[in-house]
Amino acid sequence: MLYSTLRAIFHFLFRTLFRLKVVGLHHIPTDGPVILCANHISNFDPPLLGSPIIKRRVHYMAKAELFEVPVLGWVLPRICAFPVKRGGVSKESIRLSLQLLKENNIIGIFPEGSRHNAGGMGKKGAASLALKSGATVVPAAIVGNYQLFKRMTLVYGPPVDISEFAEAGSEGLEQATDKIMATIRSMVKQYESK
Repeated sequence: MLYSTLRAIFHFLFRTLFRLKVVGLHHIPTDGPVILCANHISNFDPPLLGSPIIKRRVHYMAKAELFEVPVLGWVLPRICAFPVKRGGVSKESIRLSLQLLKENNIIGIFPEGSRHNAGGMGKKGAASLALKSGATVVPAAIVGNYQLFKRMTLVYGPPVDISEFAEAGSEGLEQATDKIMATIRSMVKQYESK
């Protein structure tokens, strides 16, 4: 109940304050495991990425320290966030992610890792989870800079097929990650010019 309420509030705020335009929502499967992969430019990105999706919940990893903050630590689990330790993704986080995907959920991931790495190399976690779970990888482009009353665009693209890299080991993970990141960057570039 809290998730649905907060999702609706965030979506209203994004549409009102940042004139959010959403493109390609039909690319998100109505069932089955999904990994949403997006570029990362702000702390607002997680709620922005999931707020237009009405019929399914989006789960996120969040820094473990945030769960120790009063009120926020209570809210986060109720909006489908789960903790990840600083300095890398723990085995426990990976196990939980795979379990969520096995249960046909959506996980939102920012392969750049942090907003300070915007435009940098992607981390291999999203590709690894997708190949292990068979999840559909949906690329998403966040276009704009969260300036009040200036247009923000959120684009969900057609799924990226990385199955060709399933048997290619570590090098395959890098190639799969590069393919996902190249798709996202292409989408950003395309919609920045509109």
